[in-house]
Amino acid sequence: MADSETSPSSNMGNSNKRTWRSEAWDWLKTLIAAFAVVLIVHFFVFNLSTVEGHSMEPTLVDNEWLFVNKFVYLVGKPKVGDVVILKEPDEGSGDKKFLVKRIIGVPGDRIEIYDNQLYRNGELVTENYIDTSIEGMNYGPSVVEEGRYFVMGDNRHLQASLDSRIFGTVPRSLIQGRADYILWPYHKIRGL
Repeated sequence: MADSETSPSSNMGNSNKRTWRSEAWDWLKTLIAAFAVVLIVHFFVFNLSTVEGHSMEPTLVDNEWLFVNKFVYLVGKPKVGDVVILKEPDEGSGDKKFLVKRIIGVPGDRIEIYDNQLYRNGELVTENYIDTSIEGMNYGPSVVEEGRYFVMGDNRHLQASLDSRIFGTVPRSLIQGRADYILWPYHKIRGL
């Protein structure tokens, strides 16, 4: 009888070990799956970005948080007027920064700046998102090459924005996503 009484308790101990290992394995699988989903969402769907600097004023100001839609460019192409996040095209720098700029010209567009005004395909562009005429030198005319985009910051004051007037057009591969919303500070939440 004594043997039969100890036998169930030892079986119960083995059952607890299997349950613990099984539960730990289930947790590990769940964590791996969650991590994979987070990575997929981060690299292919959306992420958050913080504005640093003044090149997009008055539209965006320093320290605002942006919701960046990456998925939109997996299924479509950047369009004129899109506010985009792109890798800095300067090949000389080792540590590349991300820039926020507005698409001004798409492949085939002829861009020209003269008399402090922007012209696309020979027509004056009305830019209701800027607060000054374009300061500085004339540019172009220049035709945007296939697979490339002409970008500018909304701050058109002299030397306020590092953009295509300085580094030229940017390849599609450098454009990371479209900034769709300002998420922070909360009183400035709005679509772009």
